Amino acid sequence: MTNAMTLGRRNLLTGVAAFAAAPLVGTIARAQAYPARPVHIISGFPPGGVNDTYARLIGQWLSDHLGQQFVVENRAGAGGNIAAEAVARAAGDGYTLLLTTSADAWNATLYQNLKFNYEHDFTPVATISRGPGLLVVHPSLPARSVAELIADAKARPGKITVASAGVGSAPHMYWELFRSMSGVDMVHVPYRGGGPAVADLLGGQVLVYFGTTASTIEHVKAGRLRGLAVTTRTRVPALPDIPTMAEFLPGYEASIYVGIAAPRDTPPGVVATLADQINLATEDAGMLRRIADLGDTPLPLSPAQFARLVAAESDKWAKVIRTAGVRAE
Repeated sequence: MTNAMTLGRRNLLTGVAAFAAAPLVGTIARAQAYPARPVHIISGFPPGGVNDTYARLIGQWLSDHLGQQFVVENRAGAGGNIAAEAVARAAGDGYTLLLTTSADAWNATLYQNLKFNYEHDFTPVATISRGPGLLVVHPSLPARSVAELIADAKARPGKITVASAGVGSAPHMYWELFRSMSGVDMVHVPYRGGGPAVADLLGGQVLVYFGTTASTIEHVKAGRLRGLAVTTRTRVPALPDIPTMAEFLPGYEASIYVGIAAPRDTPPGVVATLADQINLATEDAGMLRRIADLGDTPLPLSPAQFARLVAAESDKWAKVIRTAGVRAE
């Protein structure tokens, strides 16, 4: 009887252990089987821009290391919302991914009638980089520091023009944060993209711009534009002589993350497979060089850390947008 009871308990415990392990085994099996067919990375901006560049960089890495093609699709429009909505509605199987940025976090406040919820409808997978903004001015403007620019703007309210890549773009958000903290009055001139904004800045049609480092760094190095400050808390290795905005406006910090997000119900094993590979990419010497060439820094985060970053960015920029009273159409 005792032996039978002992055997019975052993069988019960074995059965319980097998039952408890089943979800884990299933997750591991899914991760090992993934990807079994090509994966699509959706970018919400046109080819040739920074977002597209990152989508293709990480897509090539994942293609090389996971044995399937990661195909980039550009679905531009509405500040990235067309792409985000498409991915939010896609099956949560890991075969449709979003090249996501901070713009997706602030769009939740900027746009009033979105058909998806960024924090609820996506699973943050992994970040790739964080990019600073760069405050640049046309050489005809006498200001050679942030302090001098603020003084000039206050002496001539409404006379200095500041360009952006459009309402709700990163340059616009950087400007709105600067305006709220400095109290200056400049004329905002929104363009349809960063390319036209930089072109007019180089021509002197507008005088100030909070650009991405990728779009402005070469012009600063060549002397065509004057760099006054980077928007991150620390200086940028590619521009070591340019101070941070916080050196003039304590507490100012603005940057844009780039990462990969998946639809909400994507299996944890698939998310883990992607996150591991993306984090490995940010340690690769070749990838690090490409990130540095764009003036950015690598930002390897776990899915949980990425989720916390999304929540923090959403809250921060919501306050800026509401204070400024900005609305996108």
